[in-house]
Amino acid sequence: MGPGVAIALVFVGCCSNVVFLELLVREFPGCGNIVTFAQFLFIALEGFFFEARLGRKKAAIPVSNYFIMVIMFFTVSVINNSALNYSIAMPLHMIFRSGSLIANMILGIIILKKRYSRSKYLSIALVSAGIFLCTFMSAKQVNVSNEGSEEPGLYPFLCWLIGIAMLTFALLVSARMGIFQEVLYKEYGKHPKEALFYNHCLPLPGFLLFSKDIYNHTVLFSQSTPSEVPVLGITMPIMWIYLLVNVITQYVCIRSVFILTTECTSLTVTLVVTLRKFFSLIFSIIYFQNPFTVWHWVGTAVVFLGTLLYTEVLSSVCAALRPPQAKKTE
Repeated sequence: MGPGVAIALVFVGCCSNVVFLELLVREFPGCGNIVTFAQFLFIALEGFFFEARLGRKKAAIPVSNYFIMVIMFFTVSVINNSALNYSIAMPLHMIFRSGSLIANMILGIIILKKRYSRSKYLSIALVSAGIFLCTFMSAKQVNVSNEGSEEPGLYPFLCWLIGIAMLTFALLVSARMGIFQEVLYKEYGKHPKEALFYNHCLPLPGFLLFSKDIYNHTVLFSQSTPSEVPVLGITMPIMWIYLLVNVITQYVCIRSVFILTTECTSLTVTLVVTLRKFFSLIFSIIYFQNPFTVWHWVGTAVVFLGTLLYTEVLSSVCAALRPPQAKKTE
């Protein structure tokens, strides 16, 4: 598979995955656990057959090291999906998760004693300002929407604050996991396929903690309106169709990003993933008619500008567009 096909699949897989996740969450806001479990189970089964070769292939990185990574990965996945249960709109969810650059830089400075250029600090300041603006405007919308509600005015806002706290905690844990993974890869080499398998296989017993919630949503999904699957020609509850497509598109998304990392530079990968997030956000706002003010647009633009500045995409594009004569002169 060439880089062009991989880039196309990143957009198709990742963007459609967000769409079907929102379709699921709009119908059942608390379905995060069953969605996460289905994604983990599918990717773990695929990895068991094709990566672990039915358990016959020995892990390149000691499995004991994966347990620490798995605990963090499982925590991040569950919390990110569970945050949607706390009045967090999907656009804000996507914007907030773009703040991983901030968490990575902060922990990189504290743990790895890294130092960055002024442009990096400026980019992080832009991302922080954009996320703060979007979060502040969303908080105002929560207060406005609660006016005239029969529920106590403070309760929905506290619920929203819990969701924000969960997303913040998940960002920090995700950044810590990235640093741990970076140290691990320096010692044992890069094995992303293996890491993908163990990160999804080892946490499966942890879903026993959510077994009651998963069972309840299994019943609710089964009671949803029956619909015909276009390709297969069979009829099944619409929520199971949404979940099936969500799981498949999640797999396509992850695999395509992996292929892209082997075919292209990290700069290209970052640009593609950033643009993918932007298009997902735009589609979510337009198609699902999510509330989005002018200030939300300003905050979103600042977040993506900061992200592009951090990855030096803008300077690379300008250098590529510069006339050959100008490059020789330099």
